[in-house]
Amino acid sequence: MLTRVSLALAAFVSSSAFAQTPAPKPAALTVQAVPPVPAELAARTRPYMELRSAGFAGWNARDRSMLIRTRFANVPQLHRVAGPLMDRQQITFEPEPVGGSWAPSGDVLVTQMDRGGAEFFQLYRLDGGRLTLLTDGKSRNSSGAWSKDGKLLAYSSTRRNGADTDLYVMDPRDPKTDRLVAEVKGGGWGVAAFAPGNAKALVLNYQQVTNSDPYLLDLATQQLTPLGDLKKDIAFGGAEFAPDGALWVLSDEDSDVQRLGRMDTATGKFTPVANAGRWDIDSFDLSDDGRTIAYFTNEAGISRLYLFDVASGRSRQVTTLPVGVAGGLEWSPWGELGFTFNSAQGTADAWSLNPQTGKLTRWTQSETGGLDFSRNPSAQLIEVKSFDGERVSGFLYRPDPAKFPGKRPVVVDIHGGPEGQERPGFMGRDNYLINELGIAVFLPNVRGSTGFGKRFVSLDNGPFKREDSVKDIGAFLTALKADPAIDAARMAVTGGSYGGYMCYASAIRYAADFKGALCNVAISDFVTFLEGTQSYRRDLRRVEYGDERDPKQRAKLLEISPLRRIGEIKAPMFVVQGANDPRVPKSEADQVVAALNARPGAAPTWYMVGENEGHGFGKKENQDYLFWSTLQFWQQTLLK
Repeated sequence: MLTRVSLALAAFVSSSAFAQTPAPKPAALTVQAVPPVPAELAARTRPYMELRSAGFAGWNARDRSMLIRTRFANVPQLHRVAGPLMDRQQITFEPEPVGGSWAPSGDVLVTQMDRGGAEFFQLYRLDGGRLTLLTDGKSRNSSGAWSKDGKLLAYSSTRRNGADTDLYVMDPRDPKTDRLVAEVKGGGWGVAAFAPGNAKALVLNYQQVTNSDPYLLDLATQQLTPLGDLKKDIAFGGAEFAPDGALWVLSDEDSDVQRLGRMDTATGKFTPVANAGRWDIDSFDLSDDGRTIAYFTNEAGISRLYLFDVASGRSRQVTTLPVGVAGGLEWSPWGELGFTFNSAQGTADAWSLNPQTGKLTRWTQSETGGLDFSRNPSAQLIEVKSFDGERVSGFLYRPDPAKFPGKRPVVVDIHGGPEGQERPGFMGRDNYLINELGIAVFLPNVRGSTGFGKRFVSLDNGPFKREDSVKDIGAFLTALKADPAIDAARMAVTGGSYGGYMCYASAIRYAADFKGALCNVAISDFVTFLEGTQSYRRDLRRVEYGDERDPKQRAKLLEISPLRRIGEIKAPMFVVQGANDPRVPKSEADQVVAALNARPGAAPTWYMVGENEGHGFGKKENQDYLFWSTLQFWQQTLLK
């Protein structure tokens, strides 16, 4: 039986008038079997398409303004905000998304930008609205730490051979000062912090989510000195040098979670001074005078803010911070603390804290398309025991039962990574599903997710444990089916990147449960994925998924690859891909679409490719059209 919502949606989707006036499809989108978007569908959803957000990107030491990243047109750009809730003054005007940061001295702004989502980032200096190229224009470059005096910027680059991320230092005011300071092997190297005086720096070599090796780099001699025992499985979540030379880090040494502490640069010994119990401290920043450390904890996905007094060794919680998700901490030279904050009731915006008074100040109030999200329900934490007794959890966003009585359909949306985490923040366009269509959205944190300790994040490592995370979805489905407000006959699955693999794998294992699957930039065959992903990240992914060069692992990788079992998928499929994706190449989508279309009697698979996109759609016009197409897909699979 058609519901009131599905009748209304079906009426305008099938109207001949709307069929004759489709919404314009962006020129960069190539589609197969995806129906045109009715103009009225675009019109009805328009307010949800005009949501904006603003991310705190740093302070300017000279004029005390805030740097933020937000989107006015098609892609995010950098803006200056002179004071709380003052105008956002756009300062970059590029066709691609732009990020960046001010030097601590406040006299130069360095930006980072790629082309078409390919992630071959270049560094630029912003001069009077124009970008001056600082890197070679070809390799992949990633900005690292600034020296405290603002004279030097460190960055990593693959320019030598396309695979290894060597370390470089330059004064961006003069590109001729660019110099190699460490030739390394591997794709996970970066400068985390300069020591006072700029003669040395802390370097981290990321191996995997549970292991990043620390080194002290002598910039003159290019000597890398290991700190501590590199044979131990230890991860570091950040580093800062104090004015007196003390090194502060986040580390999970001798712990299941990250703690804040000091590291002796002579011996590598880590001494913890602050912790959050069974939760991670996931970011911190040290004040310029070295007296106070601000840090965020991640407590069941909720951000809590604390201030640690170095002299007394005591922490106090900032109780004025509302329930939500925050990040991007940075102290200003005058003692104000900036960060980004969002919640289920509001999009991300830039805020600051006065540590003396505890007063929170909102610097941006982003547009909501005229919609009032203040009454949005908070996410409900769902915890279940999986097949082996492991406890897993996720967040369920329910439609208003007064507006949508009875059992509601649900979309299970699986995060990527796999070292990612779903947290109870703002749902963006998906609020349309919840508030206007009455579709519940469930965000699971299967084993392998971050935020629950390094034991939990390691439970899916390698090919022989990989499908355990897929089995976790089965435990969640059992709980959802038992929920009196969920319609067990109308469930669908979606996900991107690793979540896209989970999307395929779940549509196979739970073919009787899922009525549709939308899989975005997804791994379809682990062997072809590992052989095709960019060389600078290939070894990093082998640590997580397995090594296709080893015969036993290769056989298992092939066995668990969705492409080998694609005929078991019974549900309608929607595949989305960026043509320039450096992580999951387009060939992963092409081969699975061909296999899906070869299923006897199956409806043609919807396929959308962003020719100017990479690992996910970053341009608003493409995001909008994808969302409208997604609504039509859910209409066919969940609302009929």
